[in-house]
Amino acid sequence: MPDNGAASPQKTRVILVGVGGGTCSGKTTLAKHLKRILPDSVIIHQDDFAPPQEQVPVHPNYKVQDWDAAPGAIVWPKLVNFLREVKKTGKIPPDHRSHDHLNEQKEIKVDDEVRDRWIEVFEGIRREREQNGQERIVWGLVDGFLLYWNQEVIDQLDVRIFLRVPEEVLRKRRHERHGYHTAVVLDKSFHPLPARADLYPLCPPGVQSDPEGSLWRDPPGYWEQIVYPAYVDAHREVFIDGDVEKGMAGDKVQGLILLESLKMKMSDAVSRVCRVLEEVVRK
Repeated sequence: MPDNGAASPQKTRVILVGVGGGTCSGKTTLAKHLKRILPDSVIIHQDDFAPPQEQVPVHPNYKVQDWDAAPGAIVWPKLVNFLREVKKTGKIPPDHRSHDHLNEQKEIKVDDEVRDRWIEVFEGIRREREQNGQERIVWGLVDGFLLYWNQEVIDQLDVRIFLRVPEEVLRKRRHERHGYHTAVVLDKSFHPLPARADLYPLCPPGVQSDPEGSLWRDPPGYWEQIVYPAYVDAHREVFIDGDVEKGMAGDKVQGLILLESLKMKMSDAVSRVCRVLEEVVRK
């Protein structure tokens, strides 16, 4: 074809960065700091792929809804297809909605000099690639408490990070939270179970829920009976001998970057991850 002088459109390469860990481990905080640093980046919250509240399974022993057991906590085909579509197009599908902005977040700051230094590094990489006609990099920061259970999800992630925090700290942080906003629910009157204040604290039967979803509060004993056992079960294959507290990473998640969050400042965690991402993008 003749050259008419028009510049060819810049191709796009999507790099998906998994930021996983138990509930209240600091994964969303880390993802948000990375988003402030990385140009052309977006956060994908795994929680947005939970089933609607009326479809969440009920625990067979404790008879409360189980939001944490891996098989029923996420609509896995929907999440896998979403990640594949993002990698293919470099864009978030236009009909995707997130409710993460409603959830309580405690700000853990990063040193200004650390943030500014890494912003400069990645802006420099972006400009360099643009000038050299290389692919534009789009960063997808995938934040979730079950990122490393489903192998199809793992396979979509180019970088795999796990924040590990001891059980007693996770428990304390969880108990200090006021609740979690859940996926949108249309009408509780169609739920097969009787209405209970501990299951549906803000949305009684027959009442249309808020379009942003409803607020889930843990019933008594929920951490000990459901949350932590489900966390251990979902990650026993990730760590050698199933030791989620102190074990080394096994073979299930190749290249897993394990951050012992209590042993480092958030600035150090950000720097360690950014060093890895710089290496990835410069390959």
